[in-house]
Amino acid sequence: MCGILAVLGYQDTSSAKRTRVLELSRRLKHRGPDWSGIYQHGNCFLTHQRLAIMDPASGDQPLYNEYKTIVVTVNGEIYNHKELRMSLKSHEFRSSSDSEVIAHLFEEHREQFVELLDGVFSFVVFDNTDSSFIVARDAIGVTPLYIGWGQDGMTRNFFTL
Repeated sequence: MCGILAVLGYQDTSSAKRTRVLELSRRLKHRGPDWSGIYQHGNCFLTHQRLAIMDPASGDQPLYNEYKTIVVTVNGEIYNHKELRMSLKSHEFRSSSDSEVIAHLFEEHREQFVELLDGVFSFVVFDNTDSSFIVARDAIGVTPLYIGWGQDGMTRNFFTL
């Protein structure tokens, strides 16, 4: 499994904050030692510590839609990703990763797409056109997902251990 961390809504966008987010993400490296990735848009950060199982060559995260307006970081596996890809023929996929379907499904169906997923997963999807996001996990909770609040009461932190 992988490690994900999302810090959303923190008002400090300085390089010190980015450094702190990277330090926190590295604490999840035991969940995914193969690759690390980060995405920042204003006061929102998505990070990923990858354990390369599906598409080890090009499935590095965070993943994006064609226009890089939808960003996703995922822990888990989407069992029905091949069928879902077939329903998204108008979309351009950049990898063979099972998780990439999430970005395109969100683009098509917004938050209602979660009902289409079969698998064990937790993820954060961020839309940089309006700074909206959705956070979800599988119904049983096989992959953990935790939420924390910053001292300001507004910053939201989501992570897997």
